[in-house]
Amino acid sequence: MHLWEVPKSGGDTLFASMEAAYDDLSERMKIYLDGLNATHSGEQIYRGRYNNQKHDDSKRTYPRNVHPVVRTHPVTGRKSIFVNKRSPHINEIPKAESDSVLAFLYSHCAKPDYQVRFKWQPHSIAFWDNRCVQHLALWDYYPQVRSGYRVTVKGDKPF
Repeated sequence: MHLWEVPKSGGDTLFASMEAAYDDLSERMKIYLDGLNATHSGEQIYRGRYNNQKHDDSKRTYPRNVHPVVRTHPVTGRKSIFVNKRSPHINEIPKAESDSVLAFLYSHCAKPDYQVRFKWQPHSIAFWDNRCVQHLALWDYYPQVRSGYRVTVKGDKPF
């Protein structure tokens, strides 16, 4: 990502290592999560956000994908947690159990120990690997603007 215009304050991006988050899980939790899959969808985040743009707000607008809860990096072989708030359900377990496990994982992954904060300056460039890192852009700079380009490399199928 390259930003050429950044706000005087705010607009930072948090990056969190899901490999570090996985490494800190208990061995029992790692065993429990191994082989579980989660459905991923942007629907619960984006539904209704674009109502004034006259686009189709149906389920087909929000494609769903199933990915492992723990994925293995195809280059390094390291394991990482691969769920986020767009992962509303773990498929192989009952909803109540899934909700509890996901709430734990969301909380666990949000620990500051796994995060770095990137403070943007004009013409900063940031690279990250979506296979093992989560990111969060902070929207705390209104009415200032943040402008730039983001390029995403086509990913691989998680395993």
